[in-house]
Amino acid sequence: MPTGNLIMKLLKEKYIKEVLPALKEKLGYKNNLAVPRITKVVVNSGFNPSTGGDNIQETLAHDLSLMTGQKPMPCQVKKPEAGFKTRKGMVNGLKVTLRGHRMYDFLNRLVHISLPRGRDFRGLPESTVDQLGNLNIGIKEHIIFPEILSEHVKKIFGFQVTVVSTAKNRKEGEMLFRLLGFPIKLKEKK
Repeated sequence: MPTGNLIMKLLKEKYIKEVLPALKEKLGYKNNLAVPRITKVVVNSGFNPSTGGDNIQETLAHDLSLMTGQKPMPCQVKKPEAGFKTRKGMVNGLKVTLRGHRMYDFLNRLVHISLPRGRDFRGLPESTVDQLGNLNIGIKEHIIFPEILSEHVKKIFGFQVTVVSTAKNRKEGEMLFRLLGFPIKLKEKK
């Protein structure tokens, strides 16, 4: 089984050797820098600070750091909301921005190991790619990652993964993600 560094190189090499020339030919670009590529991955999770306090935040931060390999950054409430019992300055979410080696490592584990472990997974719908060519995936259970031991988990939380690309439109983004190996389903013809 390949190590993490080798897996990262495999995904990056696949982009350079296979995806870049294929996209260049299909889209008609002459310059390699004009071809769409992935720039960063943002992993984001929110919680209600009034229900569990610091214990939820610590647990969430620990599990996010295990999944991504990087310490998460706290996100604070900007506008108080009485219905949610939040005040300005309270921490109500955590996010991690990945670039470079950690980004490729996380994407490879997400696509090849974690997503197929999800309950009833049959591929990502085409609607996960937005109009700007970015991929947005909502994951309901964080225990699909092999780093998280389900025996020690007290509360299961969901999170969102946003893969940001330099694609100019939805078509270019979809082509990029399909060629990289993301399991995006084709539209069913009626």
